[in-house]
Amino acid sequence: MERTVFVVDDDGMVREALLRLLASAGHQARGFSSADEFLRERLPCAPCCLILDMKMPGSDGFEVVRRLERRGDAIPVIFISGYGTIPVTVQAMKAGAHEFLTKPIHGERLLEAVEEALHIAGRELAARTEQAASTLRLETLTPREREVLELAIGGLLNKQIATELGISEITVKVHKRRVMDKMQTKTLADLVRAAERLQISSARHR
Repeated sequence: MERTVFVVDDDGMVREALLRLLASAGHQARGFSSADEFLRERLPCAPCCLILDMKMPGSDGFEVVRRLERRGDAIPVIFISGYGTIPVTVQAMKAGAHEFLTKPIHGERLLEAVEEALHIAGRELAARTEQAASTLRLETLTPREREVLELAIGGLLNKQIATELGISEITVKVHKRRVMDKMQTKTLADLVRAAERLQISSARHR
């Protein structure tokens, strides 16, 4: 997947300098002169991060972050500002900034921050993709298979599950194998981890 760095700064000279720096390091980068222009953009289904000027006409940096979060598009943000006071830095970090850099920007430090941000974005995208896939797999289970799953992750043996559900042990084994196949897990430990990611609790703990 091609990674993208978005640059939002109303200062054209700063914006173009940042885009040239990113391009020289081999990054795919796109620039925007305002927060509103950027927020009209549809983010790609690939790792991306945002270099964002904190103080601009219209929506400021904090409002951009809030709006991205509200629409489910939270991505790592590198705030840049000409006013690097401690209170502003603290405020930026509380807003969830990956990094806060003051102008004039040190090129090497910015590129390091971008690499870190893209790495985080890639990891988070992979986690969201796996979560979505796991959710779809869970939805393929029948009601009975879901019951077997919830009892199995609680540590019950096949015989105990059979007693709990009033079915034969052989039937439990069949359901359990189907659950493992549908959830794409090879061991009970894998199934337990998948259930934890999906926030499924054991039927024994309810």
